[in-house]
Amino acid sequence: MEKRRLAILDMYDHTPNQGMRCIKEILDVFEADIDWELFDVRGSGEVPDLDFDIYISTGGPGSPHDGDGVWDARYYDLLSKLWDWNANPDNPRRFVLYICHSFQMACKHFGVGEVIRRRSTSFGTFPVHMTDIGIQEEVFQGLPNPFYVADFRDWQVVQPNLGRIEEMGAGILALEKIRPHVPLERAMMAIRFSAEMLGVQFHPEADPEGMLKHFSDPDRRATIIKNHSERKYQSMIDHLGDPDKIALTHDLVIPQFLRAALEKLKAEPAWA
Repeated sequence: MEKRRLAILDMYDHTPNQGMRCIKEILDVFEADIDWELFDVRGSGEVPDLDFDIYISTGGPGSPHDGDGVWDARYYDLLSKLWDWNANPDNPRRFVLYICHSFQMACKHFGVGEVIRRRSTSFGTFPVHMTDIGIQEEVFQGLPNPFYVADFRDWQVVQPNLGRIEEMGAGILALEKIRPHVPLERAMMAIRFSAEMLGVQFHPEADPEGMLKHFSDPDRRATIIKNHSERKYQSMIDHLGDPDKIALTHDLVIPQFLRAALEKLKAEPAWA
């Protein structure tokens, strides 16, 4: 069978990160079925065309509202073109996964909620609660409710536009952890924009081994404890060692997204 084509939309703007390594390592498992190509969206203004079967748009630093008028315009144009392409039932499907920063930009673009700065940085590993729709989500099958995620962000998507969500045929799949003592709205953590488009606010690619190595560095450890407390640091380290937390999310979410896309693409000819 001819391999499917996947585009990685690199949103890191040349900032050192672990996310790209993790995504590439997950794709290595699918090398018999997928050929991938990398596009430096924010750093070089590179945006793929519609010739790919699958798109993964990464996390990244900074505000989802910032852009230079070039790369961000091209990125939003691609999102619109992918949506319009999939709206035509005669076209072969184009599957998309938006991660963290990309999720925020997609939510802003499609108007499903307000993208605002958090009162404080979310940093570490946290439980995420599935909605009734989320429990049925194919990409989340095998996860407990709540499930644990790696979450590093200064921004959030709140105040869901339920009219717009209904108009799109979209659905909210997961919400931020329940905090009874905090009088703040719970952010949306995952949205199914369409049958082909999924977005998550967290980092499903994060692997426990890489995170443990990264955050065990003495300087990083000291910085985390100073900014977030030793208790939070130790809690994160403990979660990384639990196979039912971050490891399970890493093993299921992106692989199941890819398997589901590949299965649905079987009925369609590969792009000529």
